[in-house]
Amino acid sequence: MITRKSREELKLMRHAGSIVALVHQEMKKAVCEGISTYELDQIASKIIRDNKAIPTFLNYHGYPASICTSVNEQVVHGIPSKDIVLQAGDIISIDVGATYRGLVGDSAWTYPVGEISQDKKMLLETTEKALMAGVSRMISGNLLEEVSAAVEDVALSKGLGIVRQYGGHGVGRNMHEDPFVFNYRTGNKTVLKSGMTIAIEPMLNLGKDDVYVLDDDWTVVTADDMASAHFEHTVLVGDDGPEILTKLS
Repeated sequence: MITRKSREELKLMRHAGSIVALVHQEMKKAVCEGISTYELDQIASKIIRDNKAIPTFLNYHGYPASICTSVNEQVVHGIPSKDIVLQAGDIISIDVGATYRGLVGDSAWTYPVGEISQDKKMLLETTEKALMAGVSRMISGNLLEEVSAAVEDVALSKGLGIVRQYGGHGVGRNMHEDPFVFNYRTGNKTVLKSGMTIAIEPMLNLGKDDVYVLDDDWTVVTADDMASAHFEHTVLVGDDGPEILTKLS
């Protein structure tokens, strides 16, 4: 069942989203050659807690960290580690969730580490463009299929692989709520209504679509070892247009 949020719930979600945005602001500064993904997790956790929120991901189905850090061919759900140290030329997806007074904000961004290849630059630019194309269709009365189609069209325009097993989702009192949002056309006839809050999150690959999960039961990687990017915002469906909730207020 897809829920429509009350005015009070939206107020709390905006605050949760602003905390997530604050974390990303600091992640952009912190990401550099030589830093470990464990250190990034510690920075993010402190910001979330200092703002009287709870790291949404920590202990979610047993997940052991506050953020997800996915490097290069890792798509999503990479576990922060002292042993994973960023190198120049890497890209890293950082997925952040914060729960404030029972409401969730969820957003991911992929960052370059120093100078990256032209292919990786194109991947990041296109995946962010796909996100914003999807966000632009989050208007009351539109079909959810229009969001998926907008993301797919941007991905295919550059010949990128589209991760099929994972996608966007409703967000609210739980991190994962209905509806599931595919990043490609499926014929979904769900009608968007004002008050719905949904995370749009394209995951695009330089190579093919195929991915699999590593033995840690969390980290998703591309089957061909090609780089992947992941961008995500939590978005409110509005009568006159979308509102991105995971931004600084």
